Formats: sequence, C-alpha cells, structure tokens
Amino acid sequence: MTTTHPASPTPSAPRRLTGLLFLLGTLAFGTAASILSATFDWPDILREDAAVVLPAFTAGGSTLAWTWFATAWAYSILLVPILLLPRVLGRSGNPALHVATIVGAGSVVFSLIGFLRWFFVVPALARAYETGDAATRAATEAAWLAQHQFGGALLGEHLGQLGAIAWSATLAVIILRTGALPRWLGWTGLASSFIYLLNQGDVVATAIPDFPVLDIAGLLGSTSWGLWIAALGITLILRRVRQPDQRAAVGTNTDIGTTRVPSPAGARS
Repeated sequence: MTTTHPASPTPSAPRRLTGLLFLLGTLAFGTAASILSATFDWPDILREDAAVVLPAFTAGGSTLAWTWFATAWAYSILLVPILLLPRVLGRSGNPALHVATIVGAGSVVFSLIGFLRWFFVVPALARAYETGDAATRAATEAAWLAQHQFGGALLGEHLGQLGAIAWSATLAVIILRTGALPRWLGWTGLASSFIYLLNQGDVVATAIPDFPVLDIAGLLGSTSWGLWIAALGITLILRRVRQPDQRAAVGTNTDIGTTRVPSPAGARS
C-alpha cells in the first residue's frame, strides 16, 4: 500500500522575497520611466527622426544617459522573481510554466539590451551628429535608424514585449486552472496581457507604415501590465500559495511536493 501526503505549504520567506522583487522591480522601473517621460518625452520620442532624437539626447547630457542606465537595470530586477516563481508556486514540473518562465526571462534580457543601447550606443551617435559635417550627419542618421530598428523595435519592443505578454498570459491561465493564486489575478492578467499586445501595432508600423495603430494601447498596455505585476507581488507577499493536490500513482512522481511512504515489506496495494 502506498500513502500519499499532500504537499507542504510553500515556505513564506521565498514566497515573500519573490513578491517583494516583483513589487520592487515595478516601482523602480516605474520611477525611472516617469523621469524619462518628464525629461526626454519618452516613449513618444522613440518615433521621431534622428534629427530630433540625437540633439535632444545631447541636450540631456550625462544625466540622461545615466537615467537610461538606471531604467535598464531597474527593469532587469524582474528577471529574478520570474525565475523563482515556478518553485514558489510549487509547480516547477509544470511544462507550460517551465517554457513560459524561459520566455519571460528571455524577454527581460531583450528589453535590457534595448534599454542599454541608450547608454552604450546612442551617446556616440549623438556626439558624431553634433560635431560632424553634413556627410557625417547623414551617415549618423543611417546608423541611428539601423540600431534603433534592431535594438529598439525588434529586440526591446517586439521580442521583449511579446515574451513578457506570453509569460503573463500563460501564468494567468495557470492561476485560473489551478487556483494557486486568487482567480481575479488570473482574469486581470489575461486582460492586461491582451491590452499590452495591442501595442504591437505601433511597433510593426515602424517597418510597415500603413499597419493599423491604436495610439492609446502603449500607455494603457504598459500601465495595466505593470500594475498587474505589482498586484502579483503584493499577493505573493500577503497570501499563501495553494499547492497542487497530490494524487500520485505507485511508481510515479509527477507532482511537486509529493512524498511517498512505502508500506512494510514492500506490500502492494
């Protein structure tokens, strides 16, 4: 006979740490992004030509460059709780969550690259544009467009955002199916992910100008998604995670947290 014990509750320290990091990452990035919005007209300036962006970047000086640096690493905080979450939820063996975690972590890396180019690439282009002659400026504008489309539109905005959306949508579905966290968190996660997805029209339009764009999607999508991440963090800090109901068969161990106690003398049920 085989006795199956239910999984023990997730220890509070890892759960609260994961929640705190989600909340910290959201607040740190939101603060940095607000400063960029006030001082550099971000994100609207991303759709301007080099003749507008590069002089504005030069006018911002080293303070603006360091603000971009801080923005990048503030967002990177989310990498750690994304990687910790499957274990905190007691579902490290869930294949969908495993794939989503890889995608979500990759999205943070893509976004990090997109942000850090403003510190390592754009300053050199801005200096060349400021001091160069007409030919140099023309070459700099071409270089700006190339790096902006690759590092910004492709990596940071397309792959970075799509990966984040895929992660949050998958996590929301898992929450709804398992009840690991409150169901409202699942529904709001799906809603914010969908709204955020609509912003891809603006990204695709940088390559195909006549692609339909919903102007408000960027602001609503990023804001609602960020608020959902903060809510996820607060929930993990304040509430226990509902662990999987363990009903493992003899000779199998497909659920996390299952402990079997074999009966004496190897008796079979």
